Amino acid sequence: MMYTGRGDGGETSLLDSRRVPKSHALVEAYGDIDELNSLLGVVRSECRDRSVANSLLEVQRLLFVAGADASSELKGPPGAPKIAPDDTERIEEMTKSLLKGLPTLRNFIVPGGSRTGAQLQLARAVCRRTERHLVAAKNTEALNPALIPFFNRLSSYLFNLSRVANERAGKKDEVWNGATRGSRRRS
Repeated sequence: MMYTGRGDGGETSLLDSRRVPKSHALVEAYGDIDELNSLLGVVRSECRDRSVANSLLEVQRLLFVAGADASSELKGPPGAPKIAPDDTERIEEMTKSLLKGLPTLRNFIVPGGSRTGAQLQLARAVCRRTERHLVAAKNTEALNPALIPFFNRLSSYLFNLSRVANERAGKKDEVWNGATRGSRRRS
């Protein structure tokens, strides 16, 4: 494996060639994107439902664009890939398609159910962290304004895809109705 050793001092290069500490807000954000993409790869590798796996592959490809986008300021190098509003609209369309077959929710869902459903809930949580880190980076960096809405919609998509995975696996979502300990209700 090739290595440069340039990061041994705790710095890394952004796509726009700036050297920044590895704790920099953009590095945190694109590190989260990498983690999310890797987690979705795990889900895909174990998922037996081809339609779920294929949709996750589409999302993973968009996450590579988002990672490159988040690794530089808005101006970035010429030709650098960027998330576009069309990408967010695609995630919205995918979510609407999922919602057509799901019952309306009136309570929070306790993450779990099938293995795929539980992994997708974990991916949703990583996606939300990514969104929070992008919001933090926006305080000091000129970010592509399409990034935050993209991750906001993606977390909703992953949540609903988890519900679909559970339904297809014959697992009912465990809902939380705000009751005290020991009390539970199923949807």
